[in-house]
Amino acid sequence: MRVCIVGAGAAGLCAARHLLIEPCVTELDVLEQSSQLGGTWVYTETVGYDDFGLPIHTSMYKSLRTNLPKEIMGFPDFPIPESERSYLPAKDMLAFLQLYAEKHGVSEHVKFKHHVQLIIPKQGATAELWDVTYKDLMTGVTTTKEYDYVFVCNGHYNTPFIPNIPGLKEFEGDVMHSHDYRVPDIFKGKQVLVIGAGPSGMDIALEITSMTEKVILSHHLKEQPRSVFPSNLTQKPDVEKLEGRTAYFKDGSQEEIDVVFLSTGYLYNFPFLHESCNIVVEDNCVEPLYKHLVNIQHPTMCFIGVPYYVCAFSMFDLQVRYYVRSMNGTFKLPSRQEMTRHWEQEKSERASRGYTRRQAHMMGPDQAEYYVSLGLESGTDPLPPVFTAVHNDSSQKFLDNIAGFRNDIYKLIDDNNFVCLSKLYI
Repeated sequence: MRVCIVGAGAAGLCAARHLLIEPCVTELDVLEQSSQLGGTWVYTETVGYDDFGLPIHTSMYKSLRTNLPKEIMGFPDFPIPESERSYLPAKDMLAFLQLYAEKHGVSEHVKFKHHVQLIIPKQGATAELWDVTYKDLMTGVTTTKEYDYVFVCNGHYNTPFIPNIPGLKEFEGDVMHSHDYRVPDIFKGKQVLVIGAGPSGMDIALEITSMTEKVILSHHLKEQPRSVFPSNLTQKPDVEKLEGRTAYFKDGSQEEIDVVFLSTGYLYNFPFLHESCNIVVEDNCVEPLYKHLVNIQHPTMCFIGVPYYVCAFSMFDLQVRYYVRSMNGTFKLPSRQEMTRHWEQEKSERASRGYTRRQAHMMGPDQAEYYVSLGLESGTDPLPPVFTAVHNDSSQKFLDNIAGFRNDIYKLIDDNNFVCLSKLYI
């Protein structure tokens, strides 16, 4: 089997690590657009476009530390090395991925500065095959190569989602998305409206209070964060409209602002997939995917890492092990009709519990059940329940004390139990 992996971030490296030990895999290429592995964990001060005119992939800002403890951020067979802290800076996570790639001989299979332009099912083939067209950015040479399987591992923190806010396009101040944020100095002395209170929104809103005159954090969280924020940060409901330099909120209040800072998340984006791949992204729902993973119409294509609010690296590993076992014949995927029925039932069931279409791949409280379902069907080991327990505990502490939760130290006792040593909050 000849396999193509798109992307050398954590998901792509994990896929390569498992495929390299499979006797059925005779050829493996990892196509990476940038000059180094690590995906979203690579920090660069450059924003906008790179030297080849391609959008900068990473959204990493300079001060970022993980918002989950390292004890649940490694791979099941390759944990992050022991250290005094549980919450690590991005450079440590990048070093970990480099170590992982070197340990498993993945690096030599990565083609750096290779931009995937088109993936299309091969016409007239008796068995399903793929034509992958990619460009060597250094030489300008374009190549089309045939593969039996395609792993899409290009991540989903690279294409900013811009909400439809009345007056945003006409706003007289500055507008930027968190994708382009690197350091807080650019906001010195300004009044900044931060829209969105996800992990990065709250993190950055807190960080820029050290530079700004005022920060207004606008969100629609059902439960108000219990964190104590600095006195120059206030919380507001959703923005109703923008006029001139004035923001009007849904509670009837208004604020004069200099900057609209959008921390509104990202869009799944697969610009290299031909329409005949039969993958559609509407309202940020990628479909049709079986188990958020397998392209139902073309089961020799899989997507690693689509679900979010998960133990990411470990989930990548579980997804890869699941799919590789379907490749080598350990188990057989259901028929396309059965997979379609499962996907439609799952969408209906999630909708009945209040999930919107935009939340189609959000796991959170559903992640443990998802891990078990992958393990049971494929006959592989799922993730230990303690991973989900730590994830839930850490996520709650983030909301309760964003300024100090990263001082906590976690210890895993066994597959079901952990302890959290809470340090003095600063």
